[in-house]
Amino acid sequence: MKPALLVLAAGLGTRYGGLKQIDAVGPNGETIIDYSIYDALRAGFGKVVFVIRHCFEDAFRQKVGGKFDGVVQTAYAYQELDACLGDFVPSTDRDKPWGTGHAILVAQDVIDEPFAVINADDYYGQNSFETVLKFISARDVSSNEYAMVGYTLRNTLSDYGAVSRGVCECDEQMFLKEIVERKAIEKSNHGARYFDADGTEHRLSGDEIVSMNMWGFEPSVFDHLQSHFDRFLRDRDGRSDTELLIPSVTHELITSGEATVKVLRTDDSWFGVTYRQDRQIAIEATRKLIDRGVYPERLWSQ
Repeated sequence: MKPALLVLAAGLGTRYGGLKQIDAVGPNGETIIDYSIYDALRAGFGKVVFVIRHCFEDAFRQKVGGKFDGVVQTAYAYQELDACLGDFVPSTDRDKPWGTGHAILVAQDVIDEPFAVINADDYYGQNSFETVLKFISARDVSSNEYAMVGYTLRNTLSDYGAVSRGVCECDEQMFLKEIVERKAIEKSNHGARYFDADGTEHRLSGDEIVSMNMWGFEPSVFDHLQSHFDRFLRDRDGRSDTELLIPSVTHELITSGEATVKVLRTDDSWFGVTYRQDRQIAIEATRKLIDRGVYPERLWSQ
């Protein structure tokens, strides 16, 4: 049973101003998803599952999903506000789904093999897919041993402004203990830095391990997610803007002893698209990868 790749592509691109998942960054209309799937297939993944929204399904299938017909087994899951709620009734002022933890949960009916999780708008690199596949393939589907691909901070920083990163704390065996979100990290002469709200500077070496939301799971995680999601819905204190995020779920699983998360180091560089101006950066980074021979000029024959 070959592992599956779960692509989280349900975002509406509010900050970007459109569906960034389907915007091209390659010379022949390739999206970032194309390059991720190309790397995943080279690594040995055998199935791709897209998490999307019904409201843009036609556009997504036309620009992205349809090109993989006959290339790899594909499936779709839909992250809608009412998915996986059971008897819970959301408040009328809630109009968006429930976060990345919820995005994984909605795929539970189409995944029964080990799987990796990525964001649709992030580039992860070939080695990262090989590394996570090797880990999840070596475990039983009922295992509670999961993984996260850890990037070196300096390989994820932008030359064009500050970024937010989840900085990882690990034990001696490289098991994840905690992810601490640091906002407004920027390059500096000594590596990197960020500032507190009061203006206090904190220096970083650039060697820190950060999470870019690339995870490796077994199907056992779905029961954990449903349990945590049910509790999340009960404990929101009436707030309509809260989300169930993957790092918070994994942190609870780690601290309760229900699961472990191994941090798998990669030297790959990351880039992604959050804002409209990021697209040109992604286009230039993709061009450099093609010129280096990492990818062919045209990924797919059609």
